Amino acid sequence: MVLSGCAIIVRGQPRGGPPPERQINLSNIRTGALARRAPQSQPDQKDTPDEPFAFQAREFLRKMLIGKEVCFTVEVKTALGREYGMVYLGRDTTGENIAESLVNEGLATVRREGIRGNNPDQARLCDLEDQAKASKKGMWTEGGGTNTVRDLKYIIENPRNFVDSMHQKPADGTESPEPFAAEAKFFTESRLLQRDVQIILESCPNQVILGTVLHPNGNITELLLKEGFARCVDWSMAVYTQGAEKLRAGEKSAKERKVRIWKDYVAPTANMDQKDRQFVAKVMQVVNADAVVVKLNSGEYKTIHLSSIRPPRIEGENKDKDKRFRPIYDIPYMFEAREFMRKKIIGKKVNVTVDYIRAATSSSETSTIPAFAERTCATVTIGGINIAEALVSKGFATVIRYRQDDDQRSSHYDELLAAEARAIKNGKGLHSKKEVPIHRVADISGETQKAKQFLPFLQRAGRSEAVVEYVFSGSRLKLYMPKETCLITFLLAGIECPRGSRNMPGGMQVAEPFSDEAMAFTKELVLQREVEVEVESMDKAGNFIGWLHIEGVNLSVALVENALSKVHFTAERSSYYKTLVSGEEASRLRKDKIWANYEEKKVEEVVHVMEEKERTANYRAVYVTEITDTMHFYTQDVETGTQLENLMETMRAEIAAQPPVEGSYAARRGDYCIANFSADGEWYRARVEKVQSPAKVHVFYIDYGNREIVPSTRLAVIPPAFSTRALAAQATEYAFAYIQVPQDEDARADVVDSLVRDIQNTQCLLNVEHSGVTCPHVTLQFADSKDDVGLSLVKEGMVMVDVRKEKHLQKMVTEYLNGQESAKTARLNIWRYGDFRDDDADEFGYKLKK
Repeated sequence: MVLSGCAIIVRGQPRGGPPPERQINLSNIRTGALARRAPQSQPDQKDTPDEPFAFQAREFLRKMLIGKEVCFTVEVKTALGREYGMVYLGRDTTGENIAESLVNEGLATVRREGIRGNNPDQARLCDLEDQAKASKKGMWTEGGGTNTVRDLKYIIENPRNFVDSMHQKPADGTESPEPFAAEAKFFTESRLLQRDVQIILESCPNQVILGTVLHPNGNITELLLKEGFARCVDWSMAVYTQGAEKLRAGEKSAKERKVRIWKDYVAPTANMDQKDRQFVAKVMQVVNADAVVVKLNSGEYKTIHLSSIRPPRIEGENKDKDKRFRPIYDIPYMFEAREFMRKKIIGKKVNVTVDYIRAATSSSETSTIPAFAERTCATVTIGGINIAEALVSKGFATVIRYRQDDDQRSSHYDELLAAEARAIKNGKGLHSKKEVPIHRVADISGETQKAKQFLPFLQRAGRSEAVVEYVFSGSRLKLYMPKETCLITFLLAGIECPRGSRNMPGGMQVAEPFSDEAMAFTKELVLQREVEVEVESMDKAGNFIGWLHIEGVNLSVALVENALSKVHFTAERSSYYKTLVSGEEASRLRKDKIWANYEEKKVEEVVHVMEEKERTANYRAVYVTEITDTMHFYTQDVETGTQLENLMETMRAEIAAQPPVEGSYAARRGDYCIANFSADGEWYRARVEKVQSPAKVHVFYIDYGNREIVPSTRLAVIPPAFSTRALAAQATEYAFAYIQVPQDEDARADVVDSLVRDIQNTQCLLNVEHSGVTCPHVTLQFADSKDDVGLSLVKEGMVMVDVRKEKHLQKMVTEYLNGQESAKTARLNIWRYGDFRDDDADEFGYKLKK
């Protein structure tokens, strides 16, 4: 270091650390004093300016000596330890004499007092001074060198304007470093101190000037990082214009070599194998907007969180407590973020680079931090595009800020910060000042009334676009209908898929074989994909039933062809029936998955029982008003239908004229009353079956056979003129003769659905065949064709025959058995796997009578 024109600081060679410093003052010469700033603690003092040619003398020495080897001799050492001597450029005294060079350039004067005449060095200095005077060099020029005095300013009045005026422009200057550590200080001083450098001014936060120092041999910032003397600082990296990736690369190199401040550094993924740190996987699901579920080459599923980003979140608590909170639709920009990722990467292969593993956190009673399982955080790219960076640049996510010593962050953290800065500047997404988008999505899953209103629209629409939001099982899905902005539950038509485990009133129901495989197959094929659906009907729970297509593939057919489902008898009415049967036959021949233990059974001959007595056939016209889940049904006699209509018309007119007082009726079990039916708002005669609470009263509509749970406010005393004495209850309960009711809920539901379509709210012909435990058993005929309804179910293979032993019924029993035999031969519905009655009838929902 050069202190002035006649004083320097020298160091030896470093050995195990920074070497000691030594100040040498040049003997026999004097140079001007440099300017000095007045102490700030003494406001009455003034700054001292440069003496003429003082700065030029210092600069002369700086350019000559900085970074060079010198040789010196000490001539005098004062009591205070100050050393005076001669300095030579080079390794010995044969080199250039620095004092002589200064005097020769007219930058120093010779101390002539006390000169010894026999000292050749002093004589040489006097001769050089005389020559400089004669040549009018340096301070010996005319005018005294007043023009060499610098006009120094120690305070910049407006640093921001100064930086902006010089922004990213190289400026000559010298570095006055701050000490970081002894070794780091020496490293910087030995390369920059009093060297000619260029400074690029980058920014001026809080009146502090930030810049980059460029030396002809390189950028000192990069060198400090590479040698482990410094770490990257996020807040200032954002304004760095010389390539932030170079700084990260330098820091990464120091970390890998574990040098200096990184000697104890352990990488976040140090304990992971290379194949676990970087891999290619297929995206199976997008979870909100910061995580994906991927399928590895091994077939394993793994959840990957995007490093260093935070998805949209709602500020404060959800104010609408009555409304079910749905993050994907209720958090602003969450839906847009999820859709952006879904369209970009769902079903595609991506490159995954694990950045760090975030340890699991546990919540406590005193902590507000929720519990999270261990999370694998990674950078996910596709086609060279960083998905996290793309999300942030769209304003669909924000970048997480870390403590300076927290290295668990994205390997592309600077790019994320830059993307966020662009999004903020352009007002994108979360940073927009516009009103946030609102998604009013109606969830009609399980809403029977809403589903009934929506069904005709979907049926008329033919194929409708949808997105599969969730897969409950192999054949049960939740769909988002974008055009209709609603969610529906969708059941695949035409197939029977193995059921998964379920919580039942009696305990946990064990999953059927291959139910998990069927669900995994459906998930991989359609989850979060854009599909087309054909809605055919709906069940009683408000779930829609139909066909789902993805890229030309019918999901029902695909499940059957992959031996993960069986064909259901309801598929017969579909145009896909032949394809389904063909696929099932191929799977059965392969004995694959659900068909692994399948064996065809021999066809059993039916012994026909000859009738000995004719049965009585006395058919009368009835109107079928209700069909129960147990396959019982209620009818009204057509002959008394006019009486009922007149009674209802008169009763409603009287009620309209004198409306009952709401809440005045106290319901009791067994009482007859009038009830306001929820479907049409009309009053009907009813009987109270159970009083669960004032808000839940179970009633039975005595003229129609249907049941409902209503609040007591919708009940009233029945006027005496319209009681059962005036007209008996018109709904009569019956059961089908000659057929068995399936014990399996699904099989029974299929039969009930068929009956609802065919005979409910229609006129039929009824004949009582024999008595039963709870109601008479009858046969029904269609009014137009006179075909037996029960026999039609048998011929379609939907039910089994209940073989009666009474002799006078044998003709009907034989006819039913013949119909059952034809269904078995044709392999229809329950007979499609052959005759199962020998040993496993219970599995098919039937119990054999002995």
